[in-house]
Amino acid sequence: MRICSVCSETVPKYRCPTCKIKYCSVICYKKHKDGCSPVEETLPAALPEPGGTWCRDGDWTVEDLVDEEDESDKVPLERLKKLGESEELKALLRNAHLRRLLLAVDGAESKADIMKVAMQEPLFVEFADQCLRIAEPME
Repeated sequence: MRICSVCSETVPKYRCPTCKIKYCSVICYKKHKDGCSPVEETLPAALPEPGGTWCRDGDWTVEDLVDEEDESDKVPLERLKKLGESEELKALLRNAHLRRLLLAVDGAESKADIMKVAMQEPLFVEFADQCLRIAEPME
């Protein structure tokens, strides 16, 4: 079970929009915000080595990205690792425009609205299709 990154006592319900740490309450957010620093604004030109992360401090894991209650939508870790090993995805992620689109999606308040916009971009659709071919291969 995860605990608040600030007080280390309670299960977190929220994620800081700036640095992405998880916290449990307004009190913890207020304690955290003075020392908060943003996650890197640009991604590297290539994917990290398998097992690596995009995060500046390397303080998150795949499990942090999916709520425990979201079991029905959870992709097995083995398939997620294949995403990081894909040469096709690495090539796509070298495109600065795609990286900006992904950052916009990640940082958006309304994920549904930003996805409607992103899915109008052929490059984003190509990226999404490639991810799905790897994560959910046709039987």
